[in-house]
Amino acid sequence: MSAVLIDRVTKIYEDNGAVALKDFSLEVKMGEFVAIVGSSGVGKTTLLKLLLKELEPTSGSINVLGQNILNISHSDIPYYRRQLGVIFQDYRLIPYENAYNNVKLAMLAAGGRKKDVTSRISGIFRMLGIDKLHKRYPKEMSGGECQKVCMARALVNRPSILLADEPTGNLDPVSSEEIFRLLEIINRQGTTVILVTHDHERIKRFPCRVVEIRSEE
Repeated sequence: MSAVLIDRVTKIYEDNGAVALKDFSLEVKMGEFVAIVGSSGVGKTTLLKLLLKELEPTSGSINVLGQNILNISHSDIPYYRRQLGVIFQDYRLIPYENAYNNVKLAMLAAGGRKKDVTSRISGIFRMLGIDKLHKRYPKEMSGGECQKVCMARALVNRPSILLADEPTGNLDPVSSEEIFRLLEIINRQGTTVILVTHDHERIKRFPCRVVEIRSEE
């Protein structure tokens, strides 16, 4: 089964008429690692927002895990999103909660069981090498550490698909390399990974399929 099947999707923003995607098609197989590259403004982040149902396409169809997401009602969007993990460039951690609670709140909000919280989070923190960060707040962590907490938050509900939007955009080269390595490990464990990145050179060294979105101009 395809994890994602996008068929001739076009997205035109109504407010300014900008064309973010035009007749774009893509199939991502279950368990694949796909990196989306392209210059600024070609629609990479728009693509992720379409998959998250933050935006609706102007035309075309999008199937995720066998479901036509264009038919999902507004009230069912939170349930749909539980199948997806998301990593953002700007972290989006709650500043007044420590690392553990940032992940715990995400797990409970998505319907996770309270009795599973401690073991699940501890296991993910160990896998990501952030065992010592449980009680630290975002302002007390480096950019790389914050991004690893974001990865833990994205993985805590065991998503089928992990979406990563420029996860190394604010990181130094060493931290960036480590985040890419962790994404590779996560993918090897069976999670489908769709990564948006500007880091063309680094992504060439990783075992993934690279898809370039090109401008129509």
